[in-house]
Amino acid sequence: MKEIVVSGIRPTGNLHLGNYFGAIKNFIKMQESNECYFFIADWHSLTTHPTPNDLHNNVKTVLAEYLACGINPEESTIYIQSDVPEISELYLLLNMNAYLGELERVTSFKDKVRKQPNNVNAGLLTYPTLMAADVIIHKAAKVPVGKDQEQNLEMMRTFARRFNRMYKEDYFPIPKAYNFGEQLVKIPGLDGSGKMGKSEGEGNAIYLGEDPKKIRKKIMKAKTDAGPTEMNQEKPDVIKNLFDLMKVVSTPDTIIHFDELWNNCEIRYGDMKKQLAEDVISFTAPFRDKIIDLEKDEDYLRKVTQIGAEKARESAVKTIKEVRNIIGIRKF
Repeated sequence: MKEIVVSGIRPTGNLHLGNYFGAIKNFIKMQESNECYFFIADWHSLTTHPTPNDLHNNVKTVLAEYLACGINPEESTIYIQSDVPEISELYLLLNMNAYLGELERVTSFKDKVRKQPNNVNAGLLTYPTLMAADVIIHKAAKVPVGKDQEQNLEMMRTFARRFNRMYKEDYFPIPKAYNFGEQLVKIPGLDGSGKMGKSEGEGNAIYLGEDPKKIRKKIMKAKTDAGPTEMNQEKPDVIKNLFDLMKVVSTPDTIIHFDELWNNCEIRYGDMKKQLAEDVISFTAPFRDKIIDLEKDEDYLRKVTQIGAEKARESAVKTIKEVRNIIGIRKF
């Protein structure tokens, strides 16, 4: 029997190379051996108060990008969070058994309070309960999480255990982390400081649907140093990042060529960046073309989300019906 795996993404921006190599490639593999639910978390994004047009367009873009990357609606259930109202009911029920102190201690909540003191809303506080509802509504066995979300996974486990304990019913499975281990490739950012990500600034990430001109401009602006001063010296992080990025988009011959230039103190960063830019453009071109085509085909996107919502609701309705009965919410 296939294990149930649930994963979501907030529609707050485009997917970048870090997303693709860090998780999406593994999502595609997961489809073969698991029962996967992939959802676009539009309710979660409301904590930042997006405009209606931005929210709708971001959902559309992320959906097109998921599909362009290889998430298959015939193998997996792909849906929009708000198309499954049962999630909001489970969210409410979990909140009844969540406590202020434990929610206030969540690291991500404390970070948000510090970064946006003028928008500390209830949605931010109860973010972990909505995340838990997203996952356990399908009685998931596993959930893919990064290091920064381990505490949220532990909260999911806490709420599932608490429900089972309070109602003396071994109902919800306790979800575990889906650990990709060595398969998880970390893509460096262009600013030389760490991994690629939207939160690090617009110039740090290369997006799958990005225009070639923007890609060239970003890469030519990537940080470098004054160059090697000794033969075969170790590369500093700022340069190693460029080579690491080249390893995922360039041919082995290209990597060897620039590695030899580095080792012989003959490297010209401008030439390396130009080559890297063209290789990135070639790598992202198939994604970019698919994303453009999918965004134009609204009938297909509508069909995908309708089928996804039906499949997700079939699972969610069953869970809510059983949860209501366990709690004691029954019709006369």
